[in-house]
Formats: sequence, structure tokens, C-alpha cells
Amino acid sequence: MTNILNIIRLAKPLHPWIVLACILITVLAVLQQATPVTLKFVVDELSAQITAGAGDYDRLVFFFLLILGINIAMVVVNTAGQRVGDHIASRLGRFLTELYYRKIFTLEQRHFDGEISGKVINQLNRGIGSIRDFIGQATNWIIPGILQAAFGIAVLSYFDWTIGLLALSVFPVYIAITRYSTKKWGERQVKKNTHEDAARGRIAEVIANIKLVRTYNAQRQEWKRVSDTYRTINTIYDRQSTQYHILNFIREFGLEIIFVAVLFIIFRKTYLGDLSLGEMVLVIQLLAQLRWPLYGMSFILEQVQQADADSKAFFEVLNLPEREDFQTSAARPPVAEPEISFDRVSFAYEDGSPVLTDVTITFSNRETVALVGHSGAGKTTLINLILKLYEPTRGRLLLSGKSYAEADHSWVRSHIALVFQDNELFSSTIRENVGYGVPGATDEQIIRALEQANAYEFVSKLKDGLDAQIGERGVKLSGGQKQRIQIARAILHDKPILILDEATSSLDSRSEHLVQDALQKLFKNRLVIIIAHRFSTIQNVDRVVVIDNGTIADAGSPQELARRKGLYAELLHYQIEGNKKLLSQYELR
Repeated sequence: MTNILNIIRLAKPLHPWIVLACILITVLAVLQQATPVTLKFVVDELSAQITAGAGDYDRLVFFFLLILGINIAMVVVNTAGQRVGDHIASRLGRFLTELYYRKIFTLEQRHFDGEISGKVINQLNRGIGSIRDFIGQATNWIIPGILQAAFGIAVLSYFDWTIGLLALSVFPVYIAITRYSTKKWGERQVKKNTHEDAARGRIAEVIANIKLVRTYNAQRQEWKRVSDTYRTINTIYDRQSTQYHILNFIREFGLEIIFVAVLFIIFRKTYLGDLSLGEMVLVIQLLAQLRWPLYGMSFILEQVQQADADSKAFFEVLNLPEREDFQTSAARPPVAEPEISFDRVSFAYEDGSPVLTDVTITFSNRETVALVGHSGAGKTTLINLILKLYEPTRGRLLLSGKSYAEADHSWVRSHIALVFQDNELFSSTIRENVGYGVPGATDEQIIRALEQANAYEFVSKLKDGLDAQIGERGVKLSGGQKQRIQIARAILHDKPILILDEATSSLDSRSEHLVQDALQKLFKNRLVIIIAHRFSTIQNVDRVVVIDNGTIADAGSPQELARRKGLYAELLHYQIEGNKKLLSQYELR
């Protein structure tokens, strides 16, 4: 029930609408009791006329008109109540999506490093759907059912307290069985959700990597993996359903016996003259009305339990600690000539695995620095620390003398432009991808950036030009074209720090030449940090920093390190030998 209370708390902006819905529901519950009470007087009037000829026709017509008015009012109030309930549910869906989406931007990067995007989206959809449905059910069904039961028992007790007490005694037993049933249902629901999240996450991954799947003929393997997961889900559901229906049979069977017993008491009291014919009709109608809240009790508690279980992951995300402020613009202007310093910085993952240890280094303004080392040495982690995507385990980072610990995330990143090794593009237009993060960028500015990135030539040949759709992650463009779009984006941002994650490693020679030419224009008057794997791309850098096993193993100019024994010279030797073999194979040397 903790999550249900969280749902009510989260719905605070909609509380005025919820109060209005509750008022309409209460009025409807009163009107529902008014019809059988009025009908009781109709039956008494008819009985008086039949037995003694003492009936009053005008009173009879009045009661029928009153019933008509009550029924019309019920339709109006019920329609208004359900419309308000739908309004609440739809607004709540938007509110929760905004809340969750905003929360996502405040979480630390490591949360996303360990999660599958498809799983996160499935949790979001299921959580919001369950909460929205619960609020809708609460306003349209749950609260009306509870009020109808309360008013019905009250009216029953007024006419015959023994029947009212007997009807009331049914509820605790019925609710106890239902609560146990829905508790067990909820426990299995959590297990089902875990398997479903895994399956949906895998489906999203397969779609994103569909070329890989088809290339290695793994379609059946992937299909079987998801099929087996859903077979497990079906097994859990079968047990869930079997237990539910056994308990439901016990509940309904017992309820029918009790209702028949109560009907016998009502007929006996009427036979003995303790109840009039009109009162008997009234009590039977009220008893019949109590069936709906009782039968609906299992549905109500099931909805409560399902909302509680399905929103579990949603609230787990909302309860995660916020590492960043939700802020899209820097609080103060960036430093014109920034310098980044690491002071005995260490970083380890949550499981304790060390990645960087006692790193002390300074990246000076207008310096081009290459980071070199084996895969897994810690180069990307160092970049993530510079971007303030990770927080150091120990030590401190400084940006032009200001501690990262005291600096706002958005202010740090306002200094930095990135060109990724992977093509970080949206499935939208050239215009949006180049102008991303620069609201109000004009077409002239975008075209100028594309020209400087050696990209406008191919963009201008596209059918829709700047409005050309590039597909998911730029699938409609070549590797070199995608990289040049990223470079154009970095040029448009014009930041004093540029970070390149080996932007040319996957390109052919011609594309690499075009990209390198564009990058040289971008390097001017900036602090440039390059993660490098191919040494041919860093021969003109000012300094090479060699990272090995999370520490700074060496540093110096490319020429100095090439002549000095160490990891850089070793890696350079491997690349040179590889090139020599290639040249020898084609008899070019």
C-alpha cells in the first residue's frame, strides 16, 4: 500500500479535481439509495389500495415522477463524475510522464550505463499506465462502490438492524479472502514484470541491432529467447490465475449461501408481519445493490494490488538520489580560456572495481592532447569525469581554478563540445541534428557550420536539404557523413573545449581525410582532448598522455614518446609493423 499512498501524494496538483469527483460520487451514492426508498412508498401505496382501497393515486403519480427525476439526476451526475474521472486520469498521465522524464535528467550517468533503454521505457509505460488506471478506477468505481455499500448498510439497519448487521458481517470475511488473494496475485505480478522488462528490453536491443542479428542468422535464437521468457511469464500467470479462481469460488459460494439465508429472514419477517410489503421490496433491492460493491471488491483490491506492483519500479526510479539539477542553461558565462586540472583523482565503480587511481594532470588552454592506452585503461572514464557525468571517488577536479564539486553541471558542460566515436544523432532532420542544443540557430548559421565541416556539399544534394530525415542514429548517412554532421554541430556550438572520442576510427581513407580537414579548422584556439587508437591521427598534437591500468604511465610529445621505451612506443611499433606488412603484401615497398 506504500505505492498507493505515493500515488495519492503525487496527485496533489489534481486534488481539487479529485475533491470534485468525490462530491459527485457522494451525490450519486445518495441518489442510488433514494430510488429503492421511493419505490418502497410506491409498493406500500399499491398494497393499501389492493387490500383496503385506501390508496392515493395522486401520491402514487408523485412518487413515480420523483423516481423519474432521481434517475435523470443519477444519469447526469454519473456522466459528470466519469468525465471528471477521465480528466483526472489524462492529466495525471501527462503529469507523471513529465515528472519521470524530468527525474531521468537528474540521475547519475552510471544508472544508464547499467540499464537497458527498452526496460526503462517499459517500466515508465507500465508505471504510468497502472497509476493512471488506478486513479480512473478510483473515481469511477472504487469510491462509488465503497459509498454505495456504506449507505446501503445504513438504510438496511434503519429498517431492520438484524438484517443490516448480518449484511455488514459479510464484508470483513469477503475482504479478508480477497486481500489474501490479491496479495498473492501481486507477489507473482512483480515476478511477471521482471521477466517482461527483460523481454521488452531485449526486443528493443534486437531492433537497434537488427543488422547484426540478420548477419549472423540469429533471428530464431532471439525469437526463442523472448518466446522462452514469455513461456515463463505464462507459467507464472497460470499459477496466479488458478489460485485466484479457487479463492474466488470459495468467496462467491459462501456469499450466495449468506444471501439466500438473508432472503429467508426477510421473507419470514414479512410473513410474520414484522416488515410491510414495501419494506420487503426495499430491503431486497438494497441487498441486491450490496452485491455490486461486494462482487466489485475483488476487482477493487485487485486494482489496488496491481497498481502497487506495477508502479514499484516507477517509484524506485523516483526515489533514486538526484545527482544533477534539472537545468538547461549555465548560471554564469563560461571561462574564455579554460584549463582542466586533476588533483590525485581516483574513481571506482559501486562494486569497488578501480578504474582510475591517483591521476594528477593538467590540460592547458589551447593545447591539443591525445589520450592513448589499451582498451579498458580508463580513457573514457577520464572523459566522463571531465564532463561531470561521473563523480570522483577521491581527489578533485578543477576548471580554471573552480572545484568541480562546487560547480554546476550545466556550467561545466557549457565549456565543452563533443564529437563521439559512435554516431550520436537523432532520427530527425539535418537541421535539428546540427542545431541541437542551440535554440534559435538560423539556417545561415547551420549552413556555415556544415560548410566548415566539409558536409554541405552532400547535404545540398539531398532531396530535402536541411529538412532531410536521416533515420535512427543517422542510418541513411554514411559513416563519414555522420561524423561530419557531428563536427558541424560542434562548430556551431563554438565551445572553448573540444573532446573527440576517436572520431575517425571507423572511416575509410577519403572520409577520414575530409573529417580530419574539418577537425583541423575546429581545433583552432581551443583546448582539444582526443581519445586516440590510430596514431596517424595524433601526430600533430602538442602532448600525448599514456594511460595504463588507470594511472598516468607517461606523457610527452609524440616524437619524445616514440623514442622512449614504454607503452606508447610499443603500441606505435605494432601499428608500424602492421602497415609494413600491408605495404609489403602489395609490393609497395
